[in-house]
Amino acid sequence: MTDVLLAEDDEAIAAPLSRALGREGYTVTVEQTGPAALQRALDGNFDLLILDLGLPGMDGLEVCRQVRANSSELAVLMLTARTDEVDFVVGLDAGADDYVGKPFRLAELMARVRALLRRRGPGEDSPIEVGGIRMEPAARRV
Repeated sequence: MTDVLLAEDDEAIAAPLSRALGREGYTVTVEQTGPAALQRALDGNFDLLILDLGLPGMDGLEVCRQVRANSSELAVLMLTARTDEVDFVVGLDAGADDYVGKPFRLAELMARVRALLRRRGPGEDSPIEVGGIRMEPAARRV
């Protein structure tokens, strides 16, 4: 199973995004503050961190910097209303792998999630094919 940490304090975004990720076969954990997200990211075994920049307690940039200082393997996708070019550059320089501005189109966001997870290489959710039978664990399909 692919584990996603969603750090988003706006319930109107977190709830539907969490459901959409769950429908895609991901296990989703939601945190609403920067310190809680950082602690989970460092303690957990997550494959992807979707990180809002405007988190209470500690902003997403600082969370990203600290995650990068301790975990280079975790894919980080920043999700924020700050859409100026300088904000994208600062986010990417802080260690994010991708940056999506709000409002976002769900189909595009999901495609970016899949692309980031593909870059991690084959894992336990990778399709397996044996004797003409293909199993796709992430999609829960044979």
